[in-house]
Amino acid sequence: MPYMYNSTQFRKNQNYLVVGGAGTGWTTYPEDMTEINKLRKEVEMAMKKCKVIAVANQKGGVGKTTTALNLGAGLRAEGKKVLLIDLDPQASLTISMGNKRPDELPYTIANAMKDLIEDKEVSPGMGIIAHEGDIHLLASNIGLSELEVELVNVMSRETVLKHYIESVRPCYDYIIIDCGPSLGMLTLNALTAADGVLIPVQAQFLPAKGLDLLLRSVAKVRRRLNPELKIEGVLMTMVHSNTRFANEIIDIIRESYAGHFLVYDTQIPVSIRAAEASERGVSIYAHDNKGKVAGAYRAFTQEVLNSECV
Repeated sequence: MPYMYNSTQFRKNQNYLVVGGAGTGWTTYPEDMTEINKLRKEVEMAMKKCKVIAVANQKGGVGKTTTALNLGAGLRAEGKKVLLIDLDPQASLTISMGNKRPDELPYTIANAMKDLIEDKEVSPGMGIIAHEGDIHLLASNIGLSELEVELVNVMSRETVLKHYIESVRPCYDYIIIDCGPSLGMLTLNALTAADGVLIPVQAQFLPAKGLDLLLRSVAKVRRRLNPELKIEGVLMTMVHSNTRFANEIIDIIRESYAGHFLVYDTQIPVSIRAAEASERGVSIYAHDNKGKVAGAYRAFTQEVLNSECV
């Protein structure tokens, strides 16, 4: 009788499945093909249920990390199981969730991807940290920069992250990947692994102008690596709603891309509260639950959930 974890990760092993998850303990499973086929269907359904979203924009300072964290917190508040993956060597998400010394963490996304490259077994739950509100995080640190260099010479280098995500996907309703400010190999891994890409755009001229470059990259990934990848939508961030210039930029983006993909109705206002929350290592809901930024991210979370029903 093969061993397995209680219903979260699975892999084929001769004529049985191995299923696993963090902190659930070992059980045995009979080698009965009827039961195995039933289990396989359950796991496949769990994998389909989980939505993987890459939060990406090659422009820095547009609110990717803030959006990843607060969308994750908002989804968790709605009862969803959420895993956040920090795919930025700067570890902004890791630090924003209270891990002030990411380089001292024993196991990060860099370790997980390196283990997969070296054909080592990656245990489900390894390195995942439970944070405020039971949001799970797979952290990052500077070691991810070294890994990105190594990826250049790896076979099927674009799919390393995808293999990791497939192993933990049955555990979660949403996996959100916070990408760094580049269109390099790490972001390419995120887009290959994701079901959809969420694009935060600051309501200013240069960030809006850089949107076309990201869209071309998404189109290339869709053609060559991930034909199922879709654009979830564009989220306008750091909006000075009382200025004519910001409103003109938003109008231009809505008009230019109408019919191609969604530009969310919600706009995230500029506020010092978001920066304060990051410094404290908590979500905006924990820092300023009744503030305008928390209200905006709460409304945005509902838009994301409602879009799943369309």
